[in-house]
Amino acid sequence: MRRYKVILLVISIALLGIAASGMYIFSLWYKPLGPALIYPSYTAVTQPVASIPGGTVSPSGQATLPSGTPLPQAISSQPAGTVAPPTATPAPLCGGPATLTILAIGSDERSPGYLYGLADSIHAVHIDFTVPSIMVIDFPRDLWVEIPGISEHHGITHGKLNQAYLYGNRGMGYYDGPGEGPGLLAQTLDVNYGLRVDRYLAVDLTTFARMVDAVGGVDVVLSNVVDLNGSHGTPDPTLILSAGSHHLDGRFTSLLARNRIPSTFQRMEYQKIIINALREKLLTPAMLPKLPLLVAQFIGSVQTNLSPSEISSLLCIARAVPAENIKVDSFPQEMFTAAVTYDENRNVTTFIYEVDNAKLRGMIADFMNGIWPMP
Repeated sequence: MRRYKVILLVISIALLGIAASGMYIFSLWYKPLGPALIYPSYTAVTQPVASIPGGTVSPSGQATLPSGTPLPQAISSQPAGTVAPPTATPAPLCGGPATLTILAIGSDERSPGYLYGLADSIHAVHIDFTVPSIMVIDFPRDLWVEIPGISEHHGITHGKLNQAYLYGNRGMGYYDGPGEGPGLLAQTLDVNYGLRVDRYLAVDLTTFARMVDAVGGVDVVLSNVVDLNGSHGTPDPTLILSAGSHHLDGRFTSLLARNRIPSTFQRMEYQKIIINALREKLLTPAMLPKLPLLVAQFIGSVQTNLSPSEISSLLCIARAVPAENIKVDSFPQEMFTAAVTYDENRNVTTFIYEVDNAKLRGMIADFMNGIWPMP
């Protein structure tokens, strides 16, 4: 009898160990893979503040209010009388939240570790798990913005939007907040334009090229001849793509994504073409079963604070969203004005884009509410 009691005790201890291991694995399933984003308790506003006692305007045009003053609401870009989406919504699909907004960054960093690198592409991705729908917008990287939280380092208060990502990463040593480069870029978008993302995902050039090669390349259609030689002294004829259909590997896809001739907006158009091509490739019947393994292969090579559970929900919703409910768009090019300004940190006169911040805030508010851009 005593021997049976000992055996029962051993089995009980083993079961407790298995249960504890299961709880640990369960906790890892929901644990973010990177630091959470932390936002200040205020958001800079862009409406006139002359009538508010104590209100000030920074040199870049951003306005701040004295402590305790209520913040004005963003002005929607929709015309009067626009009907808002109904408040009663069905339960979210795929075990996701009602909505999730992700800051997606393409870094021009080529060495491993995400120590440096500018944000070569900046996209906000808004996923509605109830409709369901996915909306993507991009930001010009040359916007001149207020960069918060690093003024104690060389007096940096302003710079280009893509520099916020550079200044936040570890190699610079300027920022000690959460999320490194993506964290500081997220705060910059919040302070200047009122965009508050839930999660971030940054991919460097090398990893992006490997990802494209891992899925067997992508098929794109170009409306015009594209010269990918850039500033090379001796043009390589193989880097000139004719108008029409092309199957691109990782190297050519990276070159196309970074090509900014004749302008930054043309580069954004190329990036939209690539995003759509990748989406179509990943959602083919042949690729769908491979997606979990692809994610596992590359998850250690990116900067992200998504959890494994959230990644699983994203893979699920990507299959559930009908094509007509996916929209990849840009802000109207006419909103932005080319200009130059003096960058005190780099001691150079640099090209920038200026924009009506209040109008841009309104469009972002519509984006966050699922109103713009419509599928």
